[in-house]
Amino acid sequence: MASLSETLGFLTSRLRQIGIFIALFVIVILFQVLTNGRLLTAGNVANIIVQNSYILILAIGMVMVIIAGHIDLSVGSVAAFVGALSGVMVVNWGWPWWVGILVSLVIGALVGAWQGFWIAIVGIPAFIVTLAGMLIFRGLTQIVLENRQITPFPAEYRQLGGGYLFPQLFPATTSVAEWITVGLGLLALVFFVSQQVRARVNRVKLGLEGEPAAWFWTKVGFTAALILGLTYLLGVAPGSRGTPVVLVVLAVLVIVYTAVMNRSVFGRHIYAIGGNRNAADLSGIKSRKVDFYLFVNMGVLAALAGLVFTGRLNSAGPGAGNLFELDAIAAAFIGGAAVQGGIGTVTGAITGGLIMGVLNNGMSLLGVSTDYQQFIKGMVLLLAVAFDVFNKRRAGGR
Repeated sequence: MASLSETLGFLTSRLRQIGIFIALFVIVILFQVLTNGRLLTAGNVANIIVQNSYILILAIGMVMVIIAGHIDLSVGSVAAFVGALSGVMVVNWGWPWWVGILVSLVIGALVGAWQGFWIAIVGIPAFIVTLAGMLIFRGLTQIVLENRQITPFPAEYRQLGGGYLFPQLFPATTSVAEWITVGLGLLALVFFVSQQVRARVNRVKLGLEGEPAAWFWTKVGFTAALILGLTYLLGVAPGSRGTPVVLVVLAVLVIVYTAVMNRSVFGRHIYAIGGNRNAADLSGIKSRKVDFYLFVNMGVLAALAGLVFTGRLNSAGPGAGNLFELDAIAAAFIGGAAVQGGIGTVTGAITGGLIMGVLNNGMSLLGVSTDYQQFIKGMVLLLAVAFDVFNKRRAGGR
């Protein structure tokens, strides 16, 4: 009984973080039932990953910006601008595809540095700077494209947005491709479990472990089952085509940025600045430097999202990236980021993005019109923020 009460107390204190994963699970089960099993088919799961990959990439950078107490309204326009430039370089000028991708990422960093200069050095609020950036880079996109689309892109370029691992070596119907996906899934499972167990052992040694063992193993078991289920759907289930390239990119980004936010000095400084900027400055943190590099990072991720989106569509158009910023912001807030800053996680933002993606996909399978889809997504965002406010008031009352 003591262990049960301890676990329940821990879950209550972490309601904000745990609730978002429960919400994703409930939404998936709901749409799986309503669509008569069509949601969790191999092809549809791959489509959910590919169709929402650029929003998930943007959500990683956006949650870091929001944690620091800022907002970025320009990411959709930056993604469109970089995608347009990559089309000019790769298609019109005939540059090698990999050179175009690398130069595009550098351009994204320069765009981020431009906005970071006005925010961190000049001191203009990020809302104003990025609102101006949204207009500037949308206009530049139309100027670069001359209001026309650039297409087609090389096959290697398109692999980033919609391709699968080793398509030339192993067709998706062969058992070799299946075992590549299964091997990657098992590798991810071993990495996750070993990392979680090692981290817990270290916390216990230092006397810092506050998570009940029952909940820890429940969390690890649930995540392991999720990894195995995804591996089955992508590599073994009927209609599976293997591992999407962008899924590997996302996995690397999540691992790297989770480590940055949880274990690096830079990550701790971001949380400190978002929690109390004045106190962070007094403690010796160079908040302006952190802000500058935050927006450089956001520029690179926006550029990557633009490349992924352009590769998936096989086209760079003036309307690309429309409302991407709102989807990324919604993913961060639904994933548990606080409006005032100082709170949020990379995995939470990814989960929030997946909730939005599953809602879009599930409602499309049910034939729900786009106007109702927008209404429902808006209500989900409002309820997520209201839930955050409720938790803060409840914690303040205690």
